[in-house]
Amino acid sequence: MFRKVLIANRGEIAVRITRTLREMGIRSVAVFSDADRAALHVRTADEAIHVGPSIARESYLNVERILDAAKKSGADAIHPGYGFLSENADFREACDRAGVTFIGPPATAMRAMGSKTAARAKMAEAGVPITPGGNATSLDEARATAERVGYPVMLKAAMGGGGKGMRLVHGPDELASALERAQSEALRAFGDGTVYIEKAIIRPRHVEIQVLGDRDGNLVHLFERDCSIQRRHQKVVEETPCPVASPELIAKMGEVAVRGALSVGYFSAGTFEFLLAPDGSFYFLEMNTRLQVEHPITEWVTGFDLVREMVHIAAGERRDYQQQAIVRRGASIECRVYAEDPRSGFLPSPGKITALRAPSGAWVRDDGGYYAGAEVPSDYDPQVAKLSVWAPTREIALSRMRRALGEYVVTGIATNLAFHQKLMSHAAFCDGQYDTGFIEQHKADLLGYADVPEEDEGALAAAIALAVHRESSEPRFESAPSVESMSPWLQQHRARMMAR
Repeated sequence: MFRKVLIANRGEIAVRITRTLREMGIRSVAVFSDADRAALHVRTADEAIHVGPSIARESYLNVERILDAAKKSGADAIHPGYGFLSENADFREACDRAGVTFIGPPATAMRAMGSKTAARAKMAEAGVPITPGGNATSLDEARATAERVGYPVMLKAAMGGGGKGMRLVHGPDELASALERAQSEALRAFGDGTVYIEKAIIRPRHVEIQVLGDRDGNLVHLFERDCSIQRRHQKVVEETPCPVASPELIAKMGEVAVRGALSVGYFSAGTFEFLLAPDGSFYFLEMNTRLQVEHPITEWVTGFDLVREMVHIAAGERRDYQQQAIVRRGASIECRVYAEDPRSGFLPSPGKITALRAPSGAWVRDDGGYYAGAEVPSDYDPQVAKLSVWAPTREIALSRMRRALGEYVVTGIATNLAFHQKLMSHAAFCDGQYDTGFIEQHKADLLGYADVPEEDEGALAAAIALAVHRESSEPRFESAPSVESMSPWLQQHRARMMAR
């Protein structure tokens, strides 16, 4: 087993990995940029090494500096977390050359699944259902592909994810401008402007399967996560089980995911993402060759510590996984807490956190990356924490999440906590009736504003300016619990104080 592991990441995932390493008796090494010198993950780890300026490409994405930090600290393994270098096959190979174990899958599997177009072809060979689509390297080729699969279609970046380089195209008159924007955005985000076309599935759910396997080919699935609640094609809320999927359907999806993973010689933790159509058909989207942000809800219902399993597998240990022995108990929901303002299109809201109180209690887990007085920098993803709960049933899990959100307090920055509170009480969501377009369809209820016609953009700008002025001149307590959620004692106390 490893003696010391360097965590090539930051924020809440670095804190979460450190905790498991400490339980395993393994020393942890944090890396930090200028912006993160006083960050929680730096304070939590056993050691910390500075790796460069705030800009990610000169610090967290700089392979040479990360490997140099591993050498200086004497770390014998590196856990990449997610994002940054976690799916970089070149980094994996650089670790191998440096004699440092990479805690994750082999470079061959990362390369096979790293290009969306190549992954689609590989999965089709393995019998994994894929959405109809094709190449779009030029406008003429894009037109031909779109005509063949039929509109509406989705343009997607071949080398990335997270909603970057994605455009929905309803008809041929939209294709040229959408292609240009998608290619430009993909180039900026991933250094590669290649995009491809897929048939757009109307009102789909985004359902993913967690896979886990050792180096000996012993690979299983750990059921599904429904990740359909998204903004800008990025996940905000996840839950398991999927409210509309039968056990038989999930077993079929799990079998397909395992078959796909085995076809590329995969080991460690990974995730197959699918689009689930209203008729029950499902199509391969991509494979994430790393740990997922939403992994806690799988841990809640299966009892697995995925980080611990990744460490054991990387150390070469054989794991006694048996699909029939893996069971799921209860239901779990996760809400991603972001430093962003949902009312202004979920724009990031970096700044100093003046007060922070995370919820607690039975079956509540808060994976946080900040503390009161810490600065949320503008250089990175604005995720502050992940709040997850477990309960025997979905109904109880929803009420538990509502209670936990009511306890969560973050001041000094705007957050999406109020949005989550509205979502957890929304009738359609509570009934499990939602798809990837849910936020856009219900934004008047969830975000506090209705559709504004394009010709009224000036009025919208004025309304936003007024809201910003009010927020800058008045105390903000977006995270404070509503009166209805307070205990009777607290409601009486509040009434007496208001009457004075």
